[in-house]
Amino acid sequence: METVDAIVIGAGHNGLVAANLLADAGWTVRVIEATGEPGGAVRSGEITAPGYLSDLFSAFHPLGYASPVLRSLDLDVRWTHAPDVFSHLLPDGRAATVSRDLDRTAASMERFAPGDGQRWKDAYAQWSAVSDRLLDALFTPFPPIRSGLGLLHSLGTAEALRLARRALLPVSQFGRELFDGEGARLALAGCALHTDLTPQEAGGGIFGWLLTMLGQQVGWPVPAGGAGELTSALVRRFTGEIVYGAPVSRVLVARGRAVGVRTADGRNWRARRAVIADVPAPVLFLDLVGERWLPPRMVDDLTHFRWDGATVKVDWAVRGPVPWANPDVAGSGTVHLGADLNGLTRYAGALASDQLPEHPFLLLGQMTTADPSRSPAGTESMWAYTHLPHRPSWAADEIAAHVERMESVVEENAPGFRSLVEARHVYSPADLERENPSLVGGALGAGTSAVFQQLFLRPIPGLGRADTPVDRLYQGGASSHPGPGVHGVPGANAARAALARDRGLTGGLYRAVVDGAHRAIYR
Repeated sequence: METVDAIVIGAGHNGLVAANLLADAGWTVRVIEATGEPGGAVRSGEITAPGYLSDLFSAFHPLGYASPVLRSLDLDVRWTHAPDVFSHLLPDGRAATVSRDLDRTAASMERFAPGDGQRWKDAYAQWSAVSDRLLDALFTPFPPIRSGLGLLHSLGTAEALRLARRALLPVSQFGRELFDGEGARLALAGCALHTDLTPQEAGGGIFGWLLTMLGQQVGWPVPAGGAGELTSALVRRFTGEIVYGAPVSRVLVARGRAVGVRTADGRNWRARRAVIADVPAPVLFLDLVGERWLPPRMVDDLTHFRWDGATVKVDWAVRGPVPWANPDVAGSGTVHLGADLNGLTRYAGALASDQLPEHPFLLLGQMTTADPSRSPAGTESMWAYTHLPHRPSWAADEIAAHVERMESVVEENAPGFRSLVEARHVYSPADLERENPSLVGGALGAGTSAVFQQLFLRPIPGLGRADTPVDRLYQGGASSHPGPGVHGVPGANAARAALARDRGLTGGLYRAVVDGAHRAIYR
């Protein structure tokens, strides 16, 4: 079997980004994928009814649209937008809507509190002043020295300290400091709950601000023809080999260096220069590498790794427009519904106490509204998901009862919805993991977004970069900095680390620096 320069474990979008970048550098690359198709959580299919295309997992991609990593690959993907970005629908029927039209967004927020329209414009101006450098810091390996210094220079010390404080605020406090009315506060809070953070948890504000303001700036676009078109573009661009249906069971290590992988069928696949893993950190280190090759302190730290919450997702084929009681949300690609601020806190509290919320908060996508090719004219391909506690398993009747609760929330806000459902498809947490083994227990984020597991602490202290204690083994999945989202940065960081190890700071010097850092942390 031919030895290649690099093996990439996993054909998710991060793995495919890494593979493309290494191939661009002239390396021979082989991607080994456990399932029968590429894409990981970026895939599409007709799972409800013929003619209704669903995004199986990830759907709206503001980070992907803004990502300099994906942009640099010049992918042949056409992006499309819903008329409005998203709406947060309150239980009393009012809606706060974010549109790419700044005046339209401001008018929506103004209806909740006089002055909030201008406050929204002011908040967006503050975002616009720092967004380029902030995104550059997010999308480069940690620590982001150049972009961080640029941000400090442009803001000045005092404003940089205020921004740092804001980055640590819970989204509930973040919203209170910026706005008087519930509409704008809910726009932020609903976006923060795209992660596993509660409204009262430190760090939630920065996630809410990032997603909300990106929506204002660039929208939440979707690839025309389905999320799978993004994966297809990465596969078409790649000049190496992809092997499907070959779960990796072991990273092969000799003298502390990764030299290849073994698949479940017993075959050994050799790599001269690098092994990059687009899999969650506990799977990579504890299952594929094994304790023998890891510092004991690192193994202990991995026992404290925290997953994000589980997920249940429902896709519907709807044979007509969704009959929203408030027509203002009809043009939104994404709708947050089922809770006001107090309701979001109760919902998060139930999850934190390992309970199923009686009235779940839903993140809902109207895919035909965003991309008319997703279903026949006058219909809607729609999905919604909600979070669950992270548990080893779920009984079928528990999932069925929770799906009923989810549909009840939609029916409350769109009377007559149930009568328009042509077909539906349910993904339980176990179904999600079966379809994509990296979604362990139905966790979409490959680890919590809590501040104690971010930046240089992601996935554990000392592994904020792609390098690992095993020479020429690199982590390139969403468990590593900067975390989840369809932006390709973990894969790009891993590819850059592999290239840096192989050239420039060659051999001994590069590895001495990495080994010294790991010894200092894990001794």
